[in-house]
Amino acid sequence: MAGSLFLAGMAHAQTLSIGVAAPLSGTSALLGQQIESGARLAASAAGAEITVVDDACTAEGGAAAARAFAQAKVQVVVGFLCTEAIEAALPLLKDAAIPVITVGVRTESLTDRRARTGWPVFRLGPRGDDERNAAASILTRLWKDELFAIVDDGTIYGREMAETVRAAAEQAALKPVFVDTFRPEMDNQIALVGRLKKAGATHAFAGGDGADIAIMARDASQLDADIVFAGGEALRVAQDTVPFAAGTLMIALPEWSDVADKKALEAFTAAGIIPEGYALPAYAAVQVAQAASVAGKPMSDALTGQDFATAIGTIRFDEKGDMSENPYRAWRFDGQRFTPVEGQ
Repeated sequence: MAGSLFLAGMAHAQTLSIGVAAPLSGTSALLGQQIESGARLAASAAGAEITVVDDACTAEGGAAAARAFAQAKVQVVVGFLCTEAIEAALPLLKDAAIPVITVGVRTESLTDRRARTGWPVFRLGPRGDDERNAAASILTRLWKDELFAIVDDGTIYGREMAETVRAAAEQAALKPVFVDTFRPEMDNQIALVGRLKKAGATHAFAGGDGADIAIMARDASQLDADIVFAGGEALRVAQDTVPFAAGTLMIALPEWSDVADKKALEAFTAAGIIPEGYALPAYAAVQVAQAASVAGKPMSDALTGQDFATAIGTIRFDEKGDMSENPYRAWRFDGQRFTPVEGQ
């Protein structure tokens, strides 16, 4: 790929020192272990050195981790899952000229404030608003010729998802045939589905939990209402009581193990590591750091505006430090599993 920074020839470069910040104690320890294992595996493959510090998912832990990284003179830090930890660490890491590639913090203001704070932060993962923005852009494109409805469960999450989809539809000169709020966690949604059918909706976006969406589809079938339902990444949770209906759409991140390259997966298998959760993003973050380290410019400059080939695909950061491409995609349930919608 033209313009990409590949990992070839790394053996001749100076050894890269990488800090790994992860919650290795407390309730998030399992996730922290995923970060550590993925980062260690990638560092070993690239010949990089790592310094692992438990940030404890706290402000105190984040600040302590930053001081440890500065003392160890690492060139870049990867990891961080918690807003409190990374926000406490970044002022110290900025002073030490150490950029950070976070794999788990979604807080939008982290990068939105970058011009004001000067924090050298890069986000290898979604922003907090990526899910709803993806739902809006994808569904307005897929449903531009459909009679669609928008409903939500009244929660902050549900309302924000639904309102973003509605606003995008309005921008695209599309008008839903029905908009309403439903009561969640009901045994049935017959009344709601009856109103959807009366309105003529053939498609419906529901801001809410997967269980509620599964129940809506079941009740639509019972009322002979041919309605395709769509929801967010809450649909990733399998429904045991009421299964999802075939054709249900989900806007969600990919399972990284499904899209990772074969070589990386073989490396995880050989090391006896299950590539789940944050393991593959952490692996990719180290690959990005290693490639940026040989670009012949300061690390923070090298991380901006370049394509990086990684185990989970091409990564590029924009001027704010966010991924330049929204990672959310549309998936369709085929009766057994969610598969990618064609044409994305």
